[in-house]
Amino acid sequence: MLLISSCGKSLPELKGIDIESWKADKNGCSRKREPFIENIREQKNELLSLNEMQVVEILGSPDRNELYKRNQKFYYYYLQPSENCPTSASHPLRLSIRFNAMGLAKEISLD
Repeated sequence: MLLISSCGKSLPELKGIDIESWKADKNGCSRKREPFIENIREQKNELLSLNEMQVVEILGSPDRNELYKRNQKFYYYYLQPSENCPTSASHPLRLSIRFNAMGLAKEISLD
């Protein structure tokens, strides 16, 4: 059993991002995620091919998720205050992660 778990791919570490602040800033309301926008932009591809549980382990629960056709799923993490915040940005920037039917991250964008 130990041999099997030691052969697995280790989770990436996102450099320059305070993950605890990230996780504590639900919907981007406290603007604690904004300083990490460039770091996320540069390192977003580190999340490709991870499964949903691994993404949640790194970034925390998504602010919003969406089920799409053919068992695809989207996770959204707001980098600026969303419409669910007392004061929101007009078009808040968010990290979007598309998972395929197998539950693996296949597309990551900032929109």
